[in-house]
Amino acid sequence: MVSVVGGKAANLGELLAAGMPVPAGFCLTTGAYRHATAGGTGDGADPLATVHQALKDTADADLPALAALAGQARDVIRSAPVPPEIAEAIKSAYAALGQDVPVAVRSSATAEDLPSASFAGQQDTYLNVVGTAVVVEAVRNCWASLWTDRAVSYRATRGIDPAAVALAVVVQQMVDATAAGVLFTANPLTNRRQQAVIDASPGLGEAVVSGAVNPDHFVVDPLTGKVLERRLGDKRIAVRPLSGGGTRAVAVSNGGATACLTDRQAAELAALGHRVEQHFGAPQDIEWAIDGGGRLWLTQSRPITTLFPVPRRTALRTGDAAGRAQADSARVYLCFSLAQGLTRPITPMGLAVFRLIASSVARAAQFDVPQPHNGPPPYAEAGQRMYFDLTAVARSTTGRRIVPRVFDVMEARSATVLRKVFEDPRFSVTRRTPLGLLRHVVPAAAHARVPETLLRALLRPDTALRHANRKAREFGDSLQLPSGATPLQRLDHAEHVIGTRLFSVVPSILPLPALGFASLAFAGKLLGGGRWDDLQVVLRGLPNNVTTEMDLELWRLAQVIKNDGASRSAVAGRTPAVLAEDFKAGELPFVLQSGLARFMDQYGHRAVAEIDVGMPRWSDDPTHIIGVLANYLRLDADAMAPDVQFSNAVEEAEAQVQALVAEARSRGRLRGAAVRAALRRTRLFAGLRELPKSQLVVGLAEVRKQLALVGGALAAAGTVAEADDIFYLNFDEARAGLLKVAAGGPGGKPGPGPVDLHSVVAERREAYALELERRHVPRLLLSDGTEPEALLRAGTPGQPAVAGTLTGSPASAGTVTAAARVILDPVGAHLEPGEILVAPSTDPGWTPLFLTAGGLVMEMGGPNSHGAVVAREYGIPAVVGVPDATLRLSTGQQITVDGGAGTVVPS
Repeated sequence: MVSVVGGKAANLGELLAAGMPVPAGFCLTTGAYRHATAGGTGDGADPLATVHQALKDTADADLPALAALAGQARDVIRSAPVPPEIAEAIKSAYAALGQDVPVAVRSSATAEDLPSASFAGQQDTYLNVVGTAVVVEAVRNCWASLWTDRAVSYRATRGIDPAAVALAVVVQQMVDATAAGVLFTANPLTNRRQQAVIDASPGLGEAVVSGAVNPDHFVVDPLTGKVLERRLGDKRIAVRPLSGGGTRAVAVSNGGATACLTDRQAAELAALGHRVEQHFGAPQDIEWAIDGGGRLWLTQSRPITTLFPVPRRTALRTGDAAGRAQADSARVYLCFSLAQGLTRPITPMGLAVFRLIASSVARAAQFDVPQPHNGPPPYAEAGQRMYFDLTAVARSTTGRRIVPRVFDVMEARSATVLRKVFEDPRFSVTRRTPLGLLRHVVPAAAHARVPETLLRALLRPDTALRHANRKAREFGDSLQLPSGATPLQRLDHAEHVIGTRLFSVVPSILPLPALGFASLAFAGKLLGGGRWDDLQVVLRGLPNNVTTEMDLELWRLAQVIKNDGASRSAVAGRTPAVLAEDFKAGELPFVLQSGLARFMDQYGHRAVAEIDVGMPRWSDDPTHIIGVLANYLRLDADAMAPDVQFSNAVEEAEAQVQALVAEARSRGRLRGAAVRAALRRTRLFAGLRELPKSQLVVGLAEVRKQLALVGGALAAAGTVAEADDIFYLNFDEARAGLLKVAAGGPGGKPGPGPVDLHSVVAERREAYALELERRHVPRLLLSDGTEPEALLRAGTPGQPAVAGTLTGSPASAGTVTAAARVILDPVGAHLEPGEILVAPSTDPGWTPLFLTAGGLVMEMGGPNSHGAVVAREYGIPAVVGVPDATLRLSTGQQITVDGGAGTVVPS
């Protein structure tokens, strides 16, 4: 239907059929547009075809060229007469509404008002149109408005084929409105569902829609009709219809004195909006009007495209009483993706992998997981990101005490928001003892031999370190699958690695960095507390950090390349993408080829967004790493060389250790010995915080390798289009595809059955691409959709001491003033030496950029998050947990980062 009448008309037709109050009118279909724009050459040629092709060939960033082509398209349409048969149809339909009835003529585009894209306001609307000839002309102008500059640019940036778009036109009887405006059936500021937000003004709604007036603002509970918030605007103008057609803005005196809606009308409007939302099954953005008789009319409805989805618990069993109770009660969810430094969506197979991982961890802790492929009960997903239900934490005294403290150092902003959630009476404490938790944690820790690991680390730290490294090597060796395995065996192996092997090495390693940071805190207490800055120096230049070792190895490779003429010329003369292809073909100069091969042997399992198996590893596509190497070759200042900076950081840390030990010894020999032992374990073990994740990624790389081979088998059989399509399936779907191929017999072609993986993959690729465009991902969400951080922002009084100052968490001491470089994806990114990196978050795939950065600003993270730790090791001033930093700062802008105060000040 949308392809025929466009989104606006299709929605209005549905509302009319459902008995909603929609003004009478008619619609010209997209067929009328195509017929009218086919021209009069007699051969059916489309005069817009040349413009369509030129638009396809024009870069979306070339705004002047796009605007010129848009003007050509408008001229083509406006210069052609409306075909007589269409003009006659308009005349007949218009007459059926009455004698010279005032109407609104609105666009209804095939790509607008869809759940996945909002084209609202991209085409023109004509109000209070009176008379047949004027209506016909307004229709033609509406057709031309499909090619406004803003509409053409909007479609170009989203890759929409110019030839695929068409425009239907809605002609709708005008409502002689006493008040009109906009209704959102969910709160767009807080993300909360079941909360209607109304903006209203006297006269036609155009004043509200265009932003020409400060309207009255209401927030209403649609179920009870209670007005939760009322704020009166000044309403200084009103748009009124003219008697002969057209509109004018008239001044309104004392418009802010009274509301243009009564509470009863606001409640009625909210209730009607709720009916519309229920009909479409999604929150709606509605335009409405109230006529002189007090009757409410709906003039438009489209999905709200900016809301973040409500988390869905994948394992919730709503068929039983407990499941229904959990579904109906208030819940609080934490975004685990952001906690892992991942802002981008996760591929469907990546999510399937993490459901299995979460299930294996829950089972190890002796929790019941009936269906591992669905994840454990607390696991949830929203917007193709991972969330975890923290309701039990919020309602537990122990959880409230421990979990925010963990996030204080890992993702400080989440800790602040979580503490705000604890104030909500819906999450009042119901569990006051830790016995329930201990019943799970103690047996699991004992089974994993955690006490033994900790005791070894305390008494024999060097032995503990060797033991952890040996376990890491053994883990990698244990993942290999014998050659000659069938695709089904490869799929089974991947599931086995995820379900039983992936976390087996973690208990041998994770207690060590935990002890390292606990030892630092213990030393701080022995020194008298309040020594945060001094203790942070101890964490500089940490040994045994696999990520730092990787970055420095890449730097050393860059120095080798710089000293080899052929390799240096190759990097300077070819793009990273070309060099990557030459590397895979073995055609690079020897020094460059062999050096990259050694690096890939050791670190090729890593990647940007590496916890998602759907993301290519560096060994699959080395373009990013080669680009980083090229950037390193441009760094000439010896003082900024990363290996020099790291050595300096080691010296500073060791000197600080000696100073702190001497200070403690001055207060007693025993105290001095205790501080020395504690800080030695901090230096030895804290760097291991990166090793558990590195080993997890080793396992995920093996899983990805096997899944890619399975995908290749499916692609060879025609079950999917290409091998990478497997990352848009889940395990059950991949298995069904393999079984279908097996049923096809020796020819290897798919056998009979209902499995249509092509359409599944296409739908999920489209959904994934749309999620990639999302810039804001909530740290925490409530089950009604509310984003607590939005409430916290709205309720935070006062302004920073310096106007425009951004605040976050101190992460790495020091102050730097330099140009900002906003980077959303490190692949292919360029960072000038000394620039301040501004990023949403970071994982090890980002850290090679740190080596040339002058400072770091992150939207996510805490003092001990990955980016903060690496920044300290390199001595880079860093502030983390800065809300919306990538939106509020721009590339080239001079900013001052104070890593000690946690502030970012734009110049």
